[in-house]
Amino acid sequence: MMAIKSDGPLDALVRQAITDAGGWLGFDHFMALALYAPGLGYYSNQRRKFGLMPGGKDGGSDFVTAPELSPLFGRALAVQVAQALAATSTTEVWEFGAGTGALAEQVLQALDAQACPLTRYNIVDLSGSLRQRQAERLQAWGDKVKWWDQLPASFDGVLLGNEVLDAMPVQLLAFDGQAWAERGAVLGPDLAFAFADRPTEARPPVEGALHFPPGAVTEIHPQAEGFVRTLAAGLRRGAIFLIDYGFPEAEYYHPQRSGGTLMCHHEHRADADPLVLLGQKDITAHVNFSGIALAGQDAGLSVLGYTNQAHFLFNCGLVGLLETAGLAERVMAHKLIAEHEMGELFKVIGFATGDGFDAIGFAAGDRSHSL
Repeated sequence: MMAIKSDGPLDALVRQAITDAGGWLGFDHFMALALYAPGLGYYSNQRRKFGLMPGGKDGGSDFVTAPELSPLFGRALAVQVAQALAATSTTEVWEFGAGTGALAEQVLQALDAQACPLTRYNIVDLSGSLRQRQAERLQAWGDKVKWWDQLPASFDGVLLGNEVLDAMPVQLLAFDGQAWAERGAVLGPDLAFAFADRPTEARPPVEGALHFPPGAVTEIHPQAEGFVRTLAAGLRRGAIFLIDYGFPEAEYYHPQRSGGTLMCHHEHRADADPLVLLGQKDITAHVNFSGIALAGQDAGLSVLGYTNQAHFLFNCGLVGLLETAGLAERVMAHKLIAEHEMGELFKVIGFATGDGFDAIGFAAGDRSHSL
């Protein structure tokens, strides 16, 4: 991989972090700085992230999420939210990483239409620039929307996370045919970022090194799993729905996926080099939903279900919504459910406190057995 030197303030910050760490910085720490360094990281700076096109009058964007594609996504999801609020006797929604506020707007509109007794819509978001866009978009709901820098120690309600887990820092592991190593960032002779490996006791959550071919690289997700445990620890009564791209463990660590899932997004183009254009592109990894399910279950939550996005949206009434939609709206919504678009790659997992309930989103096509 060719190293390219950059001289922006974020690059300088990361170089200093590598120096302070003794010359080698684990990739999870590198990724955290690249995405979340205050004022500089990708999700903390003013760069436009979400949109349909890489250029144009809106200043361009890097990728598009389901709520940006079609308002029918949030309207369908709101059916599940309303059922979960009633089933758990709660009156608040908590959304993590709310982006432009599109999903919040769609869910609020749909819950209003259903006369759902929602007392507050809480948004937990670290990005000041995105929070400003959310506030402008959601001003019609006034004090009903509240922003948080972090979760309180305890809370009730229905929790939503759309494309949140994939942006959580991961550890990179490399296998040379004999032993595992953890991959991190170092500085080359010209101060460009480069990868270097060092021995580690960390392992992928599958048995046997022979499962992996020499040269394999993969990820483990302690931060995402820790996030779920944190939610479980604070949630007194309620439910959680997490939507993201990923696989169950058997597919995630399949021998044919020997290059891992790490990917970057910049101006609607994907690449696999996170060491360049720091702060200017997204860095993601697919989700190991088996690990997420176990983290929630071990922390005392009930798994409500696990299915692909297409099944989930169909269960929540998307077909009926499509029947009353215009042609252009149907075309965009089709991307949400098409197998070659978001319908199969994106999955939904649900949790609840206590014994749980029969969540409508998993009524048909539940794949919990595959976890």
